[in-house]
Amino acid sequence: MSKDIPKDVLGAINKKTGKNITENSVKKLASGVDAKTLQNEVELRKLIKQVSDMAKIKVPESTVNDIVKAVKSSGMSPSSMETLVKMMMKK
Repeated sequence: MSKDIPKDVLGAINKKTGKNITENSVKKLASGVDAKTLQNEVELRKLIKQVSDMAKIKVPESTVNDIVKAVKSSGMSPSSMETLVKMMMKK
């Protein structure tokens, strides 16, 4: 994913959640994410919680498990996170 968050993705997230998540808040959270975060289940779960807290949306444990499973099975890298965002937008 490029350094600039596509406005349409951020807009879609805000529309879907009814929240106002700023580009800066996403960048701040993303700055602490690296490949190790996505490979370590504990760190990945912590990241999911941080995102849900930022959006003020409770994420059911079953959804957290689905996200963890999808990331682990795909060997997802930070460059393919946009795919994960699109998958979650469909839920």
